Amino acid sequence: MVELITHSSFTEIAALLVLASAIGFIGILLRQPLIVSFLAVGLIAGPSGLDIVHSEEKIRLLSELGIAVLLFLVGIKLDVKLIRSIGGVSVLTGLGQVFFTASLGYGIGLLIGLSPLTSLYVAVALTFSSTIIIVKLLSDKREIDALHGQIALGFLIVQDLVVVLAMIVLATIGIGAEHGGEQGNSIAQVALSGVGLLLFVVVFVRYIATPLTEFLARAPELLVIYAIAQATLFAAVGEIIGLGMEVGGLLAGVALASTHYRESIAARLAPLRDFLLLFFFIALGASLDLSLLSYHVPGALVFSVFVLLGNPLIVMVIMGTMGYRKRTGFLAGLTVAQISEFSLIFVAMGVSLGHLQQDVLGLVTLVSIVTIAMSTYMITYSHQLYALFEPVLGVFERKSATREPEATDPHGRYDVIIFGLGRLGTGIAMRLRDKGVRVLGLDFNPAAIKYWQSLGLPTAYGDVTDAELIAELPLLHASWVVSAIPQYHSGLTVGDTRKTIIQLIHASHFTGKLATVSQNRRETEELKAAGVDLVLEPFEDAAERAAELLVEGASFDSTRA
Repeated sequence: MVELITHSSFTEIAALLVLASAIGFIGILLRQPLIVSFLAVGLIAGPSGLDIVHSEEKIRLLSELGIAVLLFLVGIKLDVKLIRSIGGVSVLTGLGQVFFTASLGYGIGLLIGLSPLTSLYVAVALTFSSTIIIVKLLSDKREIDALHGQIALGFLIVQDLVVVLAMIVLATIGIGAEHGGEQGNSIAQVALSGVGLLLFVVVFVRYIATPLTEFLARAPELLVIYAIAQATLFAAVGEIIGLGMEVGGLLAGVALASTHYRESIAARLAPLRDFLLLFFFIALGASLDLSLLSYHVPGALVFSVFVLLGNPLIVMVIMGTMGYRKRTGFLAGLTVAQISEFSLIFVAMGVSLGHLQQDVLGLVTLVSIVTIAMSTYMITYSHQLYALFEPVLGVFERKSATREPEATDPHGRYDVIIFGLGRLGTGIAMRLRDKGVRVLGLDFNPAAIKYWQSLGLPTAYGDVTDAELIAELPLLHASWVVSAIPQYHSGLTVGDTRKTIIQLIHASHFTGKLATVSQNRRETEELKAAGVDLVLEPFEDAAERAAELLVEGASFDSTRA
């Protein structure tokens, strides 16, 4: 059977894609990101599994294209304006996390018997968190705009910058390794070539990037093809001049980072990145012998525990010292409880330079599988975990959380308290205020808080799933609590915010009435059965009002067929 599958490169790749689809399906059922599934595909298809990977050269080519596209997409998000906007909090948190994780990781590596150089590589690899996974999970939970989500995105950008610097350092080290005694002259030549490439990027950004992309955007498909061409061209140039294809790919993305079409390019290339990265992990798995990895299992478990527990603790300490509440620090800290695909790429560069043995890449691969798999559940159920550990987290919070957004008199007397300050919540609040009703709004999005304050509406900052916060709200004199937080799935589920709100409101002995939003009739029945007094159906209400306006604005002939 294996001989039949590997009869040609085409049938081999077809078999790998089928295997990836099957493993990916299982991964979805287990709520795991694609990276874990791809790693599993590589290990299963490799020599220690089905041994169906024999077109090494072709798969390596696809793998290198995947790395070039991945690093291009990292570079395209490194806009100078964005870097300036992330603020001192993200910079200090990101750099602090990188420094302490690398320092402690290096010490752990020495303690478990790794050489100093191997310990250094592994320690640096442990500092990188997966932007792809974190953004996906926070987006699914609608927490990208939350304070902890914004801070997490900020220090992920810092980590990406560290990735860039680390790869440049490795590329420079690789020059000396290749040229031996001519190291000084080689470094000088590559440095001049690198400066020349950087100057070209500066000129390209200043004079060429915007008009060129505006012209190419007339044909979106051509814009995407050009982006891929630029990524591969810069990667090839980087490899030729000695900086490495990784650095070249990054610079290709930076060259387009200031254009108006960078988000469109990134969105269109994301599926291609995921497809090509599959072959990176297949190539990785095919190069690993699982029988040789048993030696590293204890070390992988030690490093995994450090990443899963140590990284969040480091972030919580830093954020608590800077004046953030324990809840914000905890939720932000959980986002760094894994290592990323860049960790594997970084260690793979070390292997290619001859600094590391192949089995070290296997060690980091094991750590990535464990930490990514576990952290996915940790981020998904972050609020439940906070409720579990909240009694012992007080040490990570100052008496005065000076960094948290200020609220406007959250302890006054209010008739209605609204959870969720989006368009629906704001619209309800404005109309209630016009009728003389006193309204208090609650949200964890700092931008929404500022907008409400600009409208002169009282606000309180916080997460509606925080039992401690709900207990502190002025519920005594309120007649209604209204949840205007949208949900995008059918039926009440374990992680449904509405279900948590219902439980917390009932537990607070609130004597008024509760209203919440429903997306369909099925949810309406479930919400009523759960004890909701009034279920708001925005789509149904809007459709009914639209029909009324249409009828009022025209006369219809009921006899017309």
